[in-house]
Amino acid sequence: MRLMRAIGVLLVAAVTACTTTTVTTSGGEVISKTNDRGNTRGSEADAKTRARARVDLAAGYYRNGQLAVALEEARRATAIDPNFADAYGLLGLIYMDMGERRDADENFQRALRLDPANAELNNNYGWYLCQTGRERESIDYFTRAIRDPLYPTPARANQNAGSCLMQVKDYAAAEPFLRRSFELDAVNPTTKYQLSRLYLATGQIERASFYYGVLAKSVESSAETIWLGLRIARANGDVRRETQLANELRERFPRSPEAAALAKGAFDE
Repeated sequence: MRLMRAIGVLLVAAVTACTTTTVTTSGGEVISKTNDRGNTRGSEADAKTRARARVDLAAGYYRNGQLAVALEEARRATAIDPNFADAYGLLGLIYMDMGERRDADENFQRALRLDPANAELNNNYGWYLCQTGRERESIDYFTRAIRDPLYPTPARANQNAGSCLMQVKDYAAAEPFLRRSFELDAVNPTTKYQLSRLYLATGQIERASFYYGVLAKSVESSAETIWLGLRIARANGDVRRETQLANELRERFPRSPEAAALAKGAFDE
């Protein structure tokens, strides 16, 4: 089940500052002097404001799947403000979706060098690592995000950590992350799906049935959810339900990997 992509774009208002000093000479002439440092600060604040606007625009394109345009806008943001961590973090996400691993990794790491405590950046880099075969390494970054008391979406980081550990079948380590994610956000279908899978894999069929039940009531069935329900029914010895779901899977999703697994009798993950 695909997890939702997460983008952390900070919306912080920039304030320009410019100080003018009036000086009267001995001859009575009035001279106005502008503080150069104020001008510099004003320019920097203006650059940050423009860079943020570019990142917001790029994020919108990214969410719509317009990766080429998103990439260009994010690059413009870094040209305007080379120290804007969120711009590099968004570039990391874009390159990740484009399959450009080297560029993705470089931009994520640059973002974290600029803002190592940023929970959203840590979560996103953790997900990148999870998707590129570095599951164990990713947990440290998810944990950093979870430990930030100001992080507004800890349920997502817990879900990501649990889902990542499910990929390497470390069910004991995955369970507390997924259970915490469910406590924080009981609506999320991915968490319920993963918990049901976890308990089925560990032989806790009653718990697997519970989470599958609440999942089935909250989402439209897919090949993945039908296959999960079929396997739970098989574990429960419910032949009637297993047959019903098998027929549904063949009819609705005949070309799915799950239908292929059914045809082979490959019921174990």
